Amino acid sequence: MKHIVVGAGPAGVVAVETLRKLQPDAEIVLVGEEPEAPYSRMALPYLLIKQIAEEGTHLRKTADHFAKQHITVRQDRVTAIDRSKKQVSLAGGDTLAYDKLLLATGSRPVAPPIPGMDLPGIFSCWTLADARNIASRAVPGAKVLLMGAGFIGCIILEALAQSGAELTVVEMEDRMVPRMMNDTAGNMIKDWCQSRGVKVHTSTRVTGITKGTQHALQVALSTGQTLEVDLIVSATGVRPNIGFLEGTGIEVKQGILINRHMQTNDPDIFAAGDVAEGRDFSTGESAVQAIQPTATEHAQLAARNMVGQKGAVHRGSVNMNVLDTLGLISSSFGLWMGKEGGDSAELLNRERFRYLNLQFDGDVLVGATSLGMTQHVGVLRGLIQTKTRLGKWKDHLLEDPTRVMEAYLASTQAVGFNAALLK
Repeated sequence: MKHIVVGAGPAGVVAVETLRKLQPDAEIVLVGEEPEAPYSRMALPYLLIKQIAEEGTHLRKTADHFAKQHITVRQDRVTAIDRSKKQVSLAGGDTLAYDKLLLATGSRPVAPPIPGMDLPGIFSCWTLADARNIASRAVPGAKVLLMGAGFIGCIILEALAQSGAELTVVEMEDRMVPRMMNDTAGNMIKDWCQSRGVKVHTSTRVTGITKGTQHALQVALSTGQTLEVDLIVSATGVRPNIGFLEGTGIEVKQGILINRHMQTNDPDIFAAGDVAEGRDFSTGESAVQAIQPTATEHAQLAARNMVGQKGAVHRGSVNMNVLDTLGLISSSFGLWMGKEGGDSAELLNRERFRYLNLQFDGDVLVGATSLGMTQHVGVLRGLIQTKTRLGKWKDHLLEDPTRVMEAYLASTQAVGFNAALLK
């Protein structure tokens, strides 16, 4: 059996390792297009502040890790897939045959259509090469503009702020992390950042970039203001990396459509991670969830199905985000924005940067948002993922959402007791 895994990020690495455990004699090839050892993009901000060296970003720490497991690593780019011949073509000219193929090609950054985005001194923080360029420019006293305050942007924000640079953030939505936080929480994060010396402009767009006079770049904002900066970091969004699939007949929507066995419409081709569009636990609909826990979950399930374990069924990924922004921990789970006709409970202390919001469908917790209250994170996820019926405890939580641990223990113990009675 020959398995090819395309993409050397977390999903690809977990997939090849799982395949090796399940099939000791299989031929396994991992194809990654970057000229680096497989690494984690989530580690790049720590590299920027010199908390880790480049080796610290590597997903596996020994140079011979894959060789010892008889996994071949090819540093090349897949340019085409021939489904009839069951082979992939590489940019270097080679073709590789497969029995089962896993696509774990991740996402790519999206550059906004702004005049001047091609000028020197503008980078995404997406590759090790990007991180090297940013680290050399984001030095104490430098003026830095971060475009985008979404989840990825806020991770980069932490590193840029700690670099000693003078940081300004521009976000076109009316709050920070708009796809993770509601208006209250997103603007509390903004207030927190500004209290720590970061300038944040929400409801603001960059309209143009030109060469500067005193600094490298001059930036025009939709507010009419202009800034001169030494460095621009663009974190304005990502998209699944699916361009190479054009003409293959593999079904794509936002990402590569997969079934509950991680298969595409071709039963011998699978997808996992940021590039895959699979079942959302909360809605039952297909969605791309570009977070590392989903990527590794996908990878393990895909590998098991590639070797024929049909019982490995994807039950849906829970929308889950946990973010540390200059020491303020925020999180959101499931349908954090609420469900039509559902109830909600809220606790707010702006002065202490404490916030908790619970969303219900009947007596089931379906979504939650927290800020500065880390003690509830595991319980909130557990209640949402198990769809535990809260009964009378829903009313208690509507009055005091901090009693979520009591509600969890009471409800899960009751479920266990009733199940015992039925035996």
